[in-house]
Amino acid sequence: MKTIGIIGVGFTGTMTAVQLIEKATAPCEITLINERETLNRGIAYNPYSDKHLLNVITAKMSAFPDQPDHFLDWIMERDDFKNKDKAFIANSFLPRQLFGDYLVTIWEKYQAVAKSKNIKLTVIESFVVDLEVHPNSVELWLDNNDKLLVDYGIIASGNQVPKNPKIENPDFYQSKNYFQNPWKIDSVLNINPDLPVLIVGNGLTMVDTVIALLEQGFKNEIYSISPNGFNILPHRHNGLKYTKLTEELRDDMSLYDLVKLVHKHIKAVREYGATAEPVIDSLRPFTQNMWKRFTDEERSIFMSRFRHLWGVARHRIPIHSHDKLQQLRIDGKLKINSGRLLNFTEVADGILVDYFDKKEHANKQVKVSRIINCTGPDTDLNNIEHSFLKNCLLKGLLKQDTLKLGIVADTTTFQVIDANNQPHSNLFTLGGNLKGELWESTAVNELRTQAERLAERLKPQNQPTVVQPLDA
Repeated sequence: MKTIGIIGVGFTGTMTAVQLIEKATAPCEITLINERETLNRGIAYNPYSDKHLLNVITAKMSAFPDQPDHFLDWIMERDDFKNKDKAFIANSFLPRQLFGDYLVTIWEKYQAVAKSKNIKLTVIESFVVDLEVHPNSVELWLDNNDKLLVDYGIIASGNQVPKNPKIENPDFYQSKNYFQNPWKIDSVLNINPDLPVLIVGNGLTMVDTVIALLEQGFKNEIYSISPNGFNILPHRHNGLKYTKLTEELRDDMSLYDLVKLVHKHIKAVREYGATAEPVIDSLRPFTQNMWKRFTDEERSIFMSRFRHLWGVARHRIPIHSHDKLQQLRIDGKLKINSGRLLNFTEVADGILVDYFDKKEHANKQVKVSRIINCTGPDTDLNNIEHSFLKNCLLKGLLKQDTLKLGIVADTTTFQVIDANNQPHSNLFTLGGNLKGELWESTAVNELRTQAERLAERLKPQNQPTVVQPLDA
């Protein structure tokens, strides 16, 4: 009987297990390993606030690639949505907590399906601390000293915590007033109301953190510092499609040619009062193939010169969330700074933050009570302590791409590639770990397809009966 171990049970791990159950035609054993608090939801859909919203409309959030209305239909069956306008809800941005509930409902359904197919499901609330790959098995070492032997291992580990910014005094990071993980509710609880708070970073996680601070009743100033300042855009053209750019796309385009083409079409839409977002959105179905065709040099140039601009155009927020942050800025409650952090110094009555202000070209200092790191997940495995992925990297069981964005793998089969450039026959990865290979590999649209494709490859099947010929 085939045994499969899935490390990480957020969206990607959960939907890989669901697809395996759906496609299985023979009994098997599927073991899922994850910490309890994010089981079947992951960090993204287990928010500590119901004010944290999805950044994609309801109509595009189905967990199943072949059932595009699955999430929308599930929403409309709920008592609190039955009398709502379906078309309106389809184009709305709902709470991420609600999407987490949706995933839990799917999992509960497929637990019953698994039982009807004689599939044994085991959920281990633990951490994988190391693994070994053998010719016919994968051995998983757990933090409770147990070991698990499976035929196939799937790494669906999701995002790591943010990297600590470089400062003069890195010992500061031991402070109880520094929160490296912004996705835990502790980061916004029990704050001194007499001093401001500093958020490091100006991305989507910063938006969630600001909203959560307000929800907790925090009324003092909120500072935010990042290299580029506040450039988050709202969804201004919801449903507006642009197709002219894709008519000119060619498979042999260099990064330079592509940037030139994008600028041409952004200029064209601006003549009609539109902004760049529909142009960037039109590239979405082609992004992965374009990234795979780029040379290492082109990828490096993209990361240094265009990554921020791409992120601003791609990762937008609901317009009412954007309006709220803009009003906070107008009221002087949210102070956005473009600059570079120099040092954090803990003193008796707070934390002194020294930074270089790019706009004023001067060193400045502000006193805060707390620092929350919202710079985004760290992707360099060398920086991550106590990680089985780092152990695997050091042992040569896997390797990272040149830019250290993720794990090197075959994006057709999802097989992990080892340090000798050989694919493992029984170790796979998907989701955010493929960012270095695909660039776009974190949204539901990509993850649900990857889960379905990997399950199709690994699905347990009954072996056909071989009829032996009769002796003559």
